[in-house]
Amino acid sequence: MADILSLDATGQLAALSSRRISALELLEATLKRCQAVNGALGAVVAMDLERALERARAIDDHRAKGDALGPLAGLPMTVKDTFDVEGLPASSGLEALRRGHRPDAVAVAHARAAGAVIWGKTNTPVMAGDWQTHNGLYGTTNNPWDLGRTPGGSSGGAAAALAARITALEIGSDIGGSLRVPASFCGVYAHKPTWGIISQVGHVPPRPGALAERDLNVVGPMARSARDLRLLLSVLEAGPLSARSSAPLELEGLRIGLWLDEPAFVLDAEVRRVVESFAGELARQGAEIVPVRGPVDARVLLATYQTLLASLLAQDMAPRRQRAMRRLRGVAGLARLAGADASQGWASTTLAYTASHMEWLAADETRAKLGAEARRLFTRLDVLLAPIAPVPAFAHDHGPFRRRALALSDGGAAPYGAMIRWIALATACGLPATAVPAGQTPAGLPVGVQLIGPRGADSRTLAVAEAIEDRVGGFIAPPPADAS
Repeated sequence: MADILSLDATGQLAALSSRRISALELLEATLKRCQAVNGALGAVVAMDLERALERARAIDDHRAKGDALGPLAGLPMTVKDTFDVEGLPASSGLEALRRGHRPDAVAVAHARAAGAVIWGKTNTPVMAGDWQTHNGLYGTTNNPWDLGRTPGGSSGGAAAALAARITALEIGSDIGGSLRVPASFCGVYAHKPTWGIISQVGHVPPRPGALAERDLNVVGPMARSARDLRLLLSVLEAGPLSARSSAPLELEGLRIGLWLDEPAFVLDAEVRRVVESFAGELARQGAEIVPVRGPVDARVLLATYQTLLASLLAQDMAPRRQRAMRRLRGVAGLARLAGADASQGWASTTLAYTASHMEWLAADETRAKLGAEARRLFTRLDVLLAPIAPVPAFAHDHGPFRRRALALSDGGAAPYGAMIRWIALATACGLPATAVPAGQTPAGLPVGVQLIGPRGADSRTLAVAEAIEDRVGGFIAPPPADAS
């Protein structure tokens, strides 16, 4: 029975459909797995077992009667704790936010309507604001590959639960790499959709009850296979089904841009070797690998993205903090930002936290120009392959951001804010990006890459991911000693 948890979601659903296992039995096996491994991981932080058990029994009854069922009928699922779930409001790592009763987030409601059995919430940093997963409410989530390292953030609990086979599907979100970084660090799959195709309503941040669709942020699927990403994306989408399966792709003849050389971006030598080896294998499978240098002006991209992002983050600050940021702007204002040293990461966005509407509009216009450059790039490429993070999963460090650094394999260090660089293009320009496992470092840590496509071409990046999975391979489970 435990072996069924090694299957991806599509495999588990096939077992349910054929009645090889019941929804109740699958949920019970899942909960047993959680009990066995979650104590070491800290991935699942809240449960609604009574409601989940009732739901599983009801689905079994409907299946026995031959009733029509949704595409996720009977599949146990967890959800990142930035989404409201009926009975388990989103805490985003804060005690005050988990109080009260709120309905399902729109994305959660879609999954539930498709038959998913949602039984738990996975950990996230406070207000989804870090590339590590730690908060004072639920503590630290550990990486299944090495418990002394982070699973990434902010969908770190989700990625850890997937890699450890506690769940087969997850709903996450991404505004600063929060889907892609954890996928890379834990060796799983994630898809950052084209901006706007999945509703954000019910996601915290922003504040509970907000109805506006927040700029840059997206809601997306996480899984252990590329086909599962497509399945969940098709359920979550609110508009035209861009995730619907197109004709299967073959790697032969695909033009894949390889973006590795970017002077403004840090990339550890070990990560680079993994990505180069991965690209080499794609070439051996018949893909045409086209080196790409500077698809857009990296410094303009970072300055623009940081202005847009920090303007949003200011909304989540306490009024006193906002007033302090306004005082820091000084006479130079945001005119200095374009010339700021992007290597300083979050520090270089200080002036942007109180951007005026005019300054935001200027950044938005620059973003549109960057998007036009990206569109031209994709007239000659099918997808762009790029790193996700400059380093593999790193050791836990919960000190102040300004004192953190990324250790490099050559003994050097990079600014903590360098984590924002490789993920910036897809986020700032609203492009789809599918994160896939690419290999491991000499120390056995997973490394992922992102397949970036033109706006609205989610099906394309997913199809390329599926072709890679079929020909090259995909998810590898962490060693049992580390996952249990």
